[in-house]
Amino acid sequence: MRYIYPAIIHEDPDGLWLEFPDLPGCQAFNDTLDALLSDAAEALECEIVESLAHGDTLPVPRPMASIPATDTSYPTLIRIDADLAKNTRSVKKTLTIPAWLNDRALARGVNFSKVLQEALVAKVV
Repeated sequence: MRYIYPAIIHEDPDGLWLEFPDLPGCQAFNDTLDALLSDAAEALECEIVESLAHGDTLPVPRPMASIPATDTSYPTLIRIDADLAKNTRSVKKTLTIPAWLNDRALARGVNFSKVLQEALVAKVV
């Protein structure tokens, strides 16, 4: 699932750091911009996966226009494609579907688990 949140990059004498104004406490620190953006994506993914695992509702990302720039800070967007299934334990579920649907899905090589996970994430997140 794709998530995009605004972040604020700050420059100071010790290096660069980044914060997500909609996710208090979610930050990244590094010396180079490339490394900072990579660390920010990892921090965002961890924050989202943990929040969802605890049943928390994710905040709606604020508009970029609402984040002011200064001489030492500027806004950016951080995007992640979080595979929520890889970050949690799996549980087995038994379900029933019509035979005709099963036959067509098998003929097309559908991965039932993946389809169910994607549908459930879309429904509950």
